[in-house]
Amino acid sequence: MGAGLSGIARGDELAGGGSLRDRQLIWAVLGVTAMFAVTWVPYRLLKPWSVPLFAASLALLVLVYFMPARNGAHRWIPLGLADVQPSELAKLAYIMALAHYLMYRRNYRRLTGLIIPFLLTLLPVVLILREPDLGTSLLFFPVLYAMLFAAGARAKHLIAVALLGMLCLPALWTQMSAEQRSRITTLFAQADVGPAPRGDGYHAHQSKQVIALGGTWGSEVTGMQVADPLAYHLPAARTDFIFCLIGERWGLPGTLGLLAVYLILFTRGLMIAAGTHEPFGRLIAVGIVALIAAQLVINTGMTVGLMPITGLTLPLVSYGGSSVVTVCIALGMLMNVALRPGYEVAGEPFRYAE
Repeated sequence: MGAGLSGIARGDELAGGGSLRDRQLIWAVLGVTAMFAVTWVPYRLLKPWSVPLFAASLALLVLVYFMPARNGAHRWIPLGLADVQPSELAKLAYIMALAHYLMYRRNYRRLTGLIIPFLLTLLPVVLILREPDLGTSLLFFPVLYAMLFAAGARAKHLIAVALLGMLCLPALWTQMSAEQRSRITTLFAQADVGPAPRGDGYHAHQSKQVIALGGTWGSEVTGMQVADPLAYHLPAARTDFIFCLIGERWGLPGTLGLLAVYLILFTRGLMIAAGTHEPFGRLIAVGIVALIAAQLVINTGMTVGLMPITGLTLPLVSYGGSSVVTVCIALGMLMNVALRPGYEVAGEPFRYAE
């Protein structure tokens, strides 16, 4: 590592960085393999399995409560060599089930037809929220709205669903743990000066301090040394807060360059969706782009104090096996749609007006 390591997880890198890198490389290889494997099976063959897969994912979200807790959370199902995080699988199953429902015009052009998508969204949200996992639960609502918009739902109906969602906020608040509530309230009580606060405000304070260390050009470029690196210790630097590490080491060019790569990915994904006349494929493409984009916004937003600390990883960048493999499978589905953009168009392509 260069001079600008800043002490962030320095001990971890010296003690076990090699094994972690090897483990992440294995996950990356598995993810890329899964990505290309997903492109082989035409996505239309998965259409009849959309609802059963979603039901199975909900069953796994229930099963996870019977697994041993880790750090007070029930999020993983141990399978010997690896642990499976059902919430990651639920995201993709949800997109497929919602696409299967919204591909029929009668389901998205009527207000009553939008009740089922809203309920389909609440089911995984409530189950994931109680794990507890606030970050993953927040991803479902942006995906819902993006797919409703892409399907052609009426604007007044989308507003009605938004109002309905706001009415459900008190109920969702009651389902949150005390820690989750504290993370949200801490967002409105931030202090950028003075010592790092105790409790939930510590991560938010430290993340902004670490990004500021890099200045405009970053410590790797300028060779900047930090006088007291331990004062800027940032937990979860490789996972939830890796964007801070990028900002500290490569400054503004590094963070903007990373965001530019994501922008290219999202633009290409939307081009795939626009060029697909088959409803199920188009909705899958939009859902995947919305999913990754929402995760990017929430992760980067929490590192600069604009979003609550949620424990959500940065797609394809953060350390973690389940997240990497899930995003790779999602990109494989996107490539699957791109390879088969217009076959078997039933009737006519999407229309956005009567």
